[in-house]
Amino acid sequence: MLFGGVFESFLKARPLSVMARATIEHALSASALDDLFDRTAERGYTRELLFSTTVDLMSLVVGGKALHVQAAYPHLRERVPVTLRSVYDELRNIETGVSAAVVTHVSGRCQAPIAELGGACKSLLPGYRVRILDGNHLAATQRRLDVTRGHTAGPLPGQSLVVLGPALMLITDIVACEDAHTQERALIEHVLPLVEERDVWAGDRNFCTVEFLRGVADRRAHVVTRRHGNLSVEPETEYGGEVETDRGGVSDRRVKVCRGRHRVLRMRQVRVRLKEPTEDGDSEVEVLTDLPGKVSAVRVAEIYLKRWQIEGPSTS
Repeated sequence: MLFGGVFESFLKARPLSVMARATIEHALSASALDDLFDRTAERGYTRELLFSTTVDLMSLVVGGKALHVQAAYPHLRERVPVTLRSVYDELRNIETGVSAAVVTHVSGRCQAPIAELGGACKSLLPGYRVRILDGNHLAATQRRLDVTRGHTAGPLPGQSLVVLGPALMLITDIVACEDAHTQERALIEHVLPLVEERDVWAGDRNFCTVEFLRGVADRRAHVVTRRHGNLSVEPETEYGGEVETDRGGVSDRRVKVCRGRHRVLRMRQVRVRLKEPTEDGDSEVEVLTDLPGKVSAVRVAEIYLKRWQIEGPSTS
């Protein structure tokens, strides 16, 4: 290998740094990124500025080496054969679908190395693929366009629905939206194509709609979601005996989910009487699931409550 001795010395002195760089270069392979752009972009072109070079440019901003694109531009000037204005035009024309495809691509490239190195976490529910769904609103920015400079509040760049695979702690998919004021529920329909048989989708009450619950069930998958106050349920049984856990008392009952006067789904409603209230002051949480009865109410509660602890990466 060329420079093999030099590489070996770095590997011995700074193994984590070498491994981190190798992982990043594998995940963000230039040829793979350019091929991905060619396959997914519906508009735009890379006649002079390659998509992979654009990713490298933005990585300097995201990684904190440069405060903005203009500051990053000189660092890659020899690889960017266009003007700064052309760079901004290229960035402006990158579709949200391409951004989402990059997330899925990077996740796919990282899964095998993590698994091979024994980095997988203990499964939240053996025999199922668990997915955690969360919303992520990008923070307001003080870098203003002329039309917004007369307003006190900073403009919101956009939002996304983020899918986290807790087994490998990887964000596997996103649904990106440029309109920060769109209701999260309006984006749920774009999540359903990601659902696979024997999945378990855990999410907060914003995603607890009849359409989403039925859509997941139609794909032979399951949900663990907090009940939204607007979702009507009709009890079929009384709550069973309460089981004490570290987080509080857990019990469940059978219910029918209703739309108007029509009963559309049969589910279990798991009630958790929390020992410590949530940030919103709630002392009780109701979770709906269609997992089979062999999955205990305590395990259902653990899946939902665990989601609070591990959803942080999806909003950072």
